Amino acid sequence: MSDLKGKSIVLGVTGGIAAYKSCDVVSRLKKLGAEVDVIMTRSACQFVQPLTFRTLSHRPVVVDTFAESENWEVEHIVLAKKADLLLIAPATANILAKMAAGIADDMLSTTWLATKAPVLVAPAMNTVMFENIVTQNNLRTLQSRGVLVVGPEGGVLACGDVGAGRMSQPDDIVAACVKILKAPRDLEGLNVLVTAGPTREKIDPVRYITNRSSGRMGYAIAQAAFMRGANVTLVSGPVHITTPLENVVNVETTEDLLREVMSRAAQQDIIIQAAAPADYRPSEIKSGKIKKNGDDFITLELAATPDVARAVGETKRPGQVLVGFAAETDNVLENARKKLDAKNLDFIVANDITAPGAGFQVDTNIVTFVRRDGFEVLPLMPKLDVADHILTRAMSCMDRGNKQA
Repeated sequence: MSDLKGKSIVLGVTGGIAAYKSCDVVSRLKKLGAEVDVIMTRSACQFVQPLTFRTLSHRPVVVDTFAESENWEVEHIVLAKKADLLLIAPATANILAKMAAGIADDMLSTTWLATKAPVLVAPAMNTVMFENIVTQNNLRTLQSRGVLVVGPEGGVLACGDVGAGRMSQPDDIVAACVKILKAPRDLEGLNVLVTAGPTREKIDPVRYITNRSSGRMGYAIAQAAFMRGANVTLVSGPVHITTPLENVVNVETTEDLLREVMSRAAQQDIIIQAAAPADYRPSEIKSGKIKKNGDDFITLELAATPDVARAVGETKRPGQVLVGFAAETDNVLENARKKLDAKNLDFIVANDITAPGAGFQVDTNIVTFVRRDGFEVLPLMPKLDVADHILTRAMSCMDRGNKQA
């Protein structure tokens, strides 16, 4: 496993029986060379004593927000700034709820709010608690804000229940930490533009045409590119996702998307168009709300919207890499190949949106990279992992283009 020498990890331990596993996590991280500072909630101290973590980490263990600091610094701010990664394991339903709501009432929650480091949580709780809609909504909220999640696993829990909720094994948690901290910085100095989400085409002041795109794939690509050192511009349609990225351009219509992408395209090294712009818009936008008036039918005349990918392809410069998406329901490879040449793309990320675990409104995807010389099928995986594969493929296209130039 990779060396973590010089990396600072702040481990938050909360009050769950899985806290004993966190001792092994600290030991493994230390063996990889990481410096580990442990923050324990008071509930966590009921399961494992701070002395255990102090012995394993060779560092003071922080519990009390108002404990007097040896160096007269504000402890949670110092740890927040120091961290290369904030890991919370176990992450109980309580800490997830506080994080989602922005509550800061102890050392761990205040440190989470104060850090700009990547955050990884390892949920651990009773199955019913984990499956509760509130917990699931809190997890989705945190993931939409860039928080990474490992686990939980299924199996027999300490309470005797069987199901999801058991904290991931220490080696899996440490592997996730390594992946985050040792992400290749192969995109440093490169400008990457990513589009995401749907567009909306107005019908009247209260109605519009749109599609089911959630924006999750595009946001995952933008996040992965940022983690790999790129200067990322995210052009996003209306979605319910927040992101720590600073350079986000919000658009609504396909015309908006075209304008914002084209105004920036020439400066980009890689453009990945994961957005799902509407193909048609009403030819006339009504100034007032359309009334039903007892009519069984109305006629809505539609006009084609601009083809953003084609427009970008027509202005492609040497060395620039363009990646497109093809969300299909049938003849996936055939339809993707048609788009490849028509839009002057280096490759297309194609997927069958009817396949379980793929497409819209889910955090996983099954994609095929369609190239002029063949195709590559990827198995079901989280969208953030798909994003890394896309970026790696884009880099290989860039390297090949530079060699040919």
